[in-house]
Amino acid sequence: MVKRLLCCLMCITFSICCFSQQTKTVDGEYTYFVPENVDLEKAKQIALERLKTQLIADEFGTTISQSNSTLVKNSNGESEVDFLSIGGSEVKGEWIETIGKPRFDISYEKDILVVRVAVKGRIREIVSSTIDVKSLVLRNGIEDRFESDSFKSGDDLFVSFQSPTSGYLVVYLIDADQRAFCLLPYQNMESGCFPVEANKRYVLFSIKNAASELKPYVDEYTMTCSHEQEMNQVYVVFSTNSFVKAIDNKHDEGLPRELSYDDFQKWLAKCRTRDTNMVLKKTTITIHK
Repeated sequence: MVKRLLCCLMCITFSICCFSQQTKTVDGEYTYFVPENVDLEKAKQIALERLKTQLIADEFGTTISQSNSTLVKNSNGESEVDFLSIGGSEVKGEWIETIGKPRFDISYEKDILVVRVAVKGRIREIVSSTIDVKSLVLRNGIEDRFESDSFKSGDDLFVSFQSPTSGYLVVYLIDADQRAFCLLPYQNMESGCFPVEANKRYVLFSIKNAASELKPYVDEYTMTCSHEQEMNQVYVVFSTNSFVKAIDNKHDEGLPRELSYDDFQKWLAKCRTRDTNMVLKKTTITIHK
């Protein structure tokens, strides 16, 4: 009788978990009229991210926040009252995997650059609060005030990271040629991920600021650019659950271990599907000559 009751409870729990974590396949199109100060590659990225956000919002909705404040000013002896309303929203889901490749159509309408994009992918509903980690890409400095998404060839790259809970961390960089480089764990480390302690601020890719036991392993990175301008993406992946990096190989001396972009995305999608505690922070950086 006890075994039977336990089995029933397990089935009920499993059903609730499956119901609460909805995963769906979606597809759609988006048209972006590009402002003059945005270049084509940046415009394609903006259009794609907006489409992903819209598809998630259409399926799972948004969480809307609204705050109001009153400001009283004194002008020429008379009081003036200004009302300030601040609103914001967050989608109640996350993009798990892109199926196939996004399709872009580039055209001009009345001298305005127009980017149309179509994409298909899998999304997952967010039903509980995610872990609020702090991850910043830093240029030529280790303090948070050096946060930047714009680099020049020859600039040093650092990443600061902090989590309210202990866990495991990996960092990847996707270059303009769609190669995925594993920046963390460091190349000479045998573990498949980098353990982090709760509430501790880490500065990655800096020998000077590494713990003494890590100094022999730390890799330092300087950004380079073979074209006038390139766009890279930094992926910071964290989880309270232990996981390991993707399978990669050493191809070029002086560069980190790498794998193809498609293989990286397959690994990431598999990890995120299995682990609802996994947090992804993605930052796009521009590198100029």
